Amino acid sequence: MVREGIVLGHRISSEGIEVDKAKIEVIEKLPPPTSVKGIRSFLGHAGFYRRFIKDFSKIAKPLCSLLMKDVSFVFDEPCLEAFELLKKELVSAPIMRAPEWDLPFELMCDASDYAVGAVLGQRNDKRQHVIYYASHTLNEAQVNYATTEKELLAIVFALDKFRSYLVGSKVVVYTDHAAIKYLLAKKDAKPRLIRWVLLLQEFDLEIRDKKGTENVVADHLSRLEREDSGKDDEPIKEEFPDEQLFELQSLLIPWFADVVNYLASDIVPPELNVHQKRKFFAELKFYFWDEPLLFRLCGDGVIRRCVPEEEMLDILGHCHSKECGGHLVLRERLGKSSNQAFGGHLYSRTQGALWRRVTGAKEPATYLREMRCR
Repeated sequence: MVREGIVLGHRISSEGIEVDKAKIEVIEKLPPPTSVKGIRSFLGHAGFYRRFIKDFSKIAKPLCSLLMKDVSFVFDEPCLEAFELLKKELVSAPIMRAPEWDLPFELMCDASDYAVGAVLGQRNDKRQHVIYYASHTLNEAQVNYATTEKELLAIVFALDKFRSYLVGSKVVVYTDHAAIKYLLAKKDAKPRLIRWVLLLQEFDLEIRDKKGTENVVADHLSRLEREDSGKDDEPIKEEFPDEQLFELQSLLIPWFADVVNYLASDIVPPELNVHQKRKFFAELKFYFWDEPLLFRLCGDGVIRRCVPEEEMLDILGHCHSKECGGHLVLRERLGKSSNQAFGGHLYSRTQGALWRRVTGAKEPATYLREMRCR
């Protein structure tokens, strides 16, 4: 029986998830770097395990300062201390517990003037176990938010970061701004805050007030200056793929609207001629409606959710640019995306919309002719 194994650079066992010791032995034996390239290589290797290291940003700050433009490379005593401390932290990195899906999640969030921080955990036998650390620097617009807005943005960031863990689970949110729990019921707030409140409705949340002096982990993460975020971190998302928001905000009628109208209300599209009606009813047997979602039984026997064109573009972008996407060419990308969702006539519907999003222009005639020939 297999008792442990290495998966994506992490050691998985019955105890939980921890750093692969074979990986960090290489770092432990490294001499101090002598160039900017060496600093960048070391931080890239060590940064892979940042989720295991509390205060990674703070520890790495002296090294990250050497990566800034127009800075002379001087590997001084603070840099050496940071280098050695990082190696020590990696060797003794703690075991992070895997989530237990029958227990509620605890989310500790906090915001400072320039960053937000969050810790995802669970409580078992009255002890809290950490699952993930996260922090993010605010952009120029977000720095100007009021205190309440920043605290709520910290929750928005955490829910987006840990969304795959939290959807469908009970979530207890600890934050050091008591006004947030009353903001959820406030009807005359700013439009931005109202939108965030709508976004939070996707989750089963309980907001609990916890002062920054007590919420020490998230409070500290929110006050780290993220010079090490030079690896093109994605901006904080202030939107979630919530079906209710799609219904409220989308001005485009989805391609499957006629199918939904018939399955939900027995409404036949009045503009269809005899041949179109025959085709329409022949296709209906492959669809079924599970409010608020429509599904289709595809030719390979797999049931997939039907998605509107705009959401299909987001799926395409995810399949193309994320870590496991592979940066595939368009045809391969469409094929990979079709394994996840059904977009109607995927090629003809998506290529034109994708061209418009990338170029901001209408499709050239030659491009449309090429589409029709495929």
